[in-house]
Amino acid sequence: MPSRSSARLAALTVAAVCSAASAVVLTTPAHADSVRVHDVQGTTRISPFAGQKVTDVPGIVTATRTYGSSRGFWIQDPAPDDDPATSEGVFVFTGSTPKVAVGDSVTVTGTVSEFVPGGASSGNQSVTEITKPVITTVSTGNAVPAPVVVDEDSVPDAYAPTGDSAAAGSVNGLTLAPSTYALDYYESLEGMNVQVTDARVVTATDPYSELWVTVKPHEHPSPRGGTVYGSYDSQNTGRLQIQSLGSTADFPVANVGDTLEGTTTGPLDFNQYGGYTLVASKLGTLRSGGLERETTRKQSSRELAVATYNVENLDPSDTTFDKHASAIVNNLQSPDIVSLEEIQDDNGAKDDGTVDASETVNKLIDAIVAAGGPKYDWRAIDPVNDQDGGEPGGNIRQAFLFNPERVSFVDRPGGDSTTAVGVTKVHGKAQLTSSPGRVDPADAAWSDSRKPLAGEFVFRGKTVFVIANHLNSKGGDQGLTAQYQPPVRSSEIQRHAQATVVNAFVKDILSVQKNANVIALGDMNDFEFSGTAKILEGDGELWSAIKSLPRGERYTYDYQGNQQVLDQILISPAIRRGCGFEYDSVHINSEFHDQISDHDPQVLRFRP
Repeated sequence: MPSRSSARLAALTVAAVCSAASAVVLTTPAHADSVRVHDVQGTTRISPFAGQKVTDVPGIVTATRTYGSSRGFWIQDPAPDDDPATSEGVFVFTGSTPKVAVGDSVTVTGTVSEFVPGGASSGNQSVTEITKPVITTVSTGNAVPAPVVVDEDSVPDAYAPTGDSAAAGSVNGLTLAPSTYALDYYESLEGMNVQVTDARVVTATDPYSELWVTVKPHEHPSPRGGTVYGSYDSQNTGRLQIQSLGSTADFPVANVGDTLEGTTTGPLDFNQYGGYTLVASKLGTLRSGGLERETTRKQSSRELAVATYNVENLDPSDTTFDKHASAIVNNLQSPDIVSLEEIQDDNGAKDDGTVDASETVNKLIDAIVAAGGPKYDWRAIDPVNDQDGGEPGGNIRQAFLFNPERVSFVDRPGGDSTTAVGVTKVHGKAQLTSSPGRVDPADAAWSDSRKPLAGEFVFRGKTVFVIANHLNSKGGDQGLTAQYQPPVRSSEIQRHAQATVVNAFVKDILSVQKNANVIALGDMNDFEFSGTAKILEGDGELWSAIKSLPRGERYTYDYQGNQQVLDQILISPAIRRGCGFEYDSVHINSEFHDQISDHDPQVLRFRP
C-alpha cells in the first residue's frame, strides 16, 4: 500500500499560502444579510462561492485545531436551513494558533477555498474552507450545536454515485443525495459536529494516532471483529476514521474488535489518508475485545506445509527478528517451505551498490533456531542493484526458507538476476532449467518491480514447483473516497501484465506435465476477486486457495477499515483436486496495533 511520511499529522488539511488571521472583538451583532455557512457549502462538493470573498459568515466555534500546519477552527450555524444536502459547518484556516475558543459566536470574513488534500493529482475530494479570515467575536460561552448522530440508520447502504462522464468521472458537480449515497451523506456533514456511539474498532491504532471504526456492526463482519472488503461493490459504508484534537499520548491504543464505548464527538473533516474523519473533541472509552493472535495447526508427517510471509523491509538493523522467528515457529508451526517477501540487502536502505542479503536471511534463520524451530536452509537470487523497486537502496527480493529435514531443494545451476528460467521435459516429467531461477526477468512487466523466484522442491519423493511473487504495489491508485467514482486503479495495469507472465510460466509447466504440483504464492498486492487474480488463475491453471475459506475469513491485510486479501497462495489442479488441502490465513499482524509486519502470513497444507 502507499507509504506515509512521519509528517502526515501536520499536513492533514493545510491550505497553503494562506495568511494568518486577524481577530477583532466587538459587541455588535453580525450583519443580518451575511452569507450563511450552508450557502458557502452549497448542494454540491464545490462551494458556489469558491474563489470569492464572503463577508460576516456567522457561526458558533465547535472545535479548534492548534497543532501542525493546518491550524484553524470549525464554525457551525446554530440556525440551519431545511436542506439536508447543505452542511452547516465549515473549517476556517488561520495558519497559526487560532485566538477563538469553543462556544464563541463569531462572524468570519474571508476567501472561500477548495483545498484538495494530497494535491489535485491524488484525485481526492476537496475540503471547503474559509481562508485569509478576519474574525469578529460577537459573544462567548455559547452552547455548541448538538452533534449529528452518525449510525447504521443514518448512513445509506449505497456507497457513491457514478461520476459525471462529461467531467472525467468526477462527482464534484453532482447534487448531493445524502439519503442515497454514503459519500454524499458524509459530505453533507463536512465541518459539522458529529457523534458515534459504542463504535467497534475495525482497523487498529496506527503510529499516527488514528484508528477506524464502523457504525454498521452487521456490515460484512469478520468473526474477529473487523469489516471484510469482499468485492469492488462492497466498500463498507459504515467505516469512519477517528483522530483526536487532544494529545496523541492520550489516544486509545486499540486492536480490531475493541470498542470506543460511549460517545465520540467532533467535527467531520476530510484528509488524504482515508477521507472522511471524525476529529474528536471527545473520545469514547476504550473497551478491549480481547483479540489474540492466531496459531495454525502443525502439519502431519505426510503433509507439506508451504507458507508466504511479507516481513516488511527486513534488514539486519531491525529489531523484529526474534518476533518474526517466534511467529514462524509458534504461530505458523514451522512450515516446511516459507516464501519470504521484502527481504532487504545486508545494509538496508543504504544505497551503495550492496545487493547480497546473506546477513539478513541468516540472522532470521539463527533467530528461528533460538526460538526452538528447525535450522532452515535458504535460496534466493540477488537482484540487479536498484532495479526491483521498494525502498531505494534496499533491494528487496523474495527468498525461500526450507527445512532440509523435511524437504529437499533441487539445485540446478544457471539461475541469475537476468536469465529467464525455462521448463524442460525429462523422463516425461517437468523440470526447471535452473533452480532457483527468475521468471522472465527481462520482460517489461517487471520494470522497477520484483521478479518472481521459481524453485523445485522434493517432498516424500514428489516434486513441487514453487513460484514466489511480490507484484507491483497499489501506490498511485485513487482512494475509495476519491472525487472520481469509481476510482481509477492505475497500478493494476502493471500487475495484470505481471500476472500474465506468471500464468504463462505455469502453463509451460503444466503443458509438459499436466498433473504437476505447482504453487504460485506471495504478496500479490491485489484481491482474490480482482482482475489480477483472474489472470493468474487463467483457464484453471491456478486457483486462489483463500477462496476455500468462508467469505468472512478472507483477509490478510487491514487498510482504512477494510480487511482485504493482498497475499495469496494459488494452486494447480493436481493440488486442488488431490488428497485434500487446507488453507489458513494466520492473523498475527494486520489486526493489531503492535504489528511486526502489516501483512498476515498464510499456510497451505496438502499431500503431494
